[in-house]
Amino acid sequence: MQKSKVSLDIDLKKDGKQFGFARLPHSVHRSANGWIPIPVVSIRNGPGKTMLLMAGVHGDEYEGQIALSNLARQLTADDIEGQLIILPMANYPAAKAGNRVSPIDNGNLARSFPGDPLGSVTQVIAHFIETELMSQADLVFDLHSGGSSLNYLPSTTALSVPGTESHARLQAYMETFGAPYALNFYGMAGIGTSSDAAARNNILRIGCEMGGRGWLSQEFRETCETGVKRILAQEGVLKGWRPTPPQATQFLTVTKDCYVYAASDGIFEANATLGDVVSAGSLAGLMHFPSRPLLEPEPVRFRTDGIVVCERPLSHCETGDCLFHLAIPG
Repeated sequence: MQKSKVSLDIDLKKDGKQFGFARLPHSVHRSANGWIPIPVVSIRNGPGKTMLLMAGVHGDEYEGQIALSNLARQLTADDIEGQLIILPMANYPAAKAGNRVSPIDNGNLARSFPGDPLGSVTQVIAHFIETELMSQADLVFDLHSGGSSLNYLPSTTALSVPGTESHARLQAYMETFGAPYALNFYGMAGIGTSSDAAARNNILRIGCEMGGRGWLSQEFRETCETGVKRILAQEGVLKGWRPTPPQATQFLTVTKDCYVYAASDGIFEANATLGDVVSAGSLAGLMHFPSRPLLEPEPVRFRTDGIVVCERPLSHCETGDCLFHLAIPG
């Protein structure tokens, strides 16, 4: 496999706390011999487990970026046994712009693994993370929220197969994290996610979805930060921290039928909100057409029973936009 062209200006094998950049060569008009600076923090103290902590995979999701920045400032090498590798802005071009995808190549890092060392900027970042960082890790955290176009109940997330050892371990991590909800996504393997990348490295990936709407929730940031610390403490990487017991977590399943999409361009008026319990066939909302004011609104209905865990906070819609997704208890 070809080695990544991204280079680190810190030594991940060195003890102590270090801050630096993963430098991705990038030649453009304003900077012929420049590089893209992906922030990296390493906190290492002797042998032990290595934890890769990522946020900013989507640049308009802020709870994880700030939670990891806080941990990077607060923790010292004396607090750690093993190593933390922290990427608060994993897709730096997207995070710098506050966009879901990179403004350079329109790349969605959450759909770009395993990447390509000779590909677009986002593909090169994905390849670097999978081959150079995940290859050293024992566990991956990938922290998300809904970004500008979605809004989630505070939830942990996992992509796994029920009945497997990895599924059981992920459920235990989700319980330890302590978010009110835990979402198990089925049928999403092989689409270029960090879970696919982790599986190729024979490690687990735990994620979260914490709010959204393109803003930062202090409550959900705290939930995210505390949840990460709980798992680090449980794994023996974070020393001397006594967490409060996690609250009970409701485990839910997400299938393809849980998603509700716009079938027309228009203005959507929701008939449900986060946390609502809905049934198959019930009214999700009405799609209005002010450009054709005599046209009756189009009803949009849920396809299955479930709990509303995600909503679109934007009323203006185009065909194919996700309006809601549900999750099913169990």
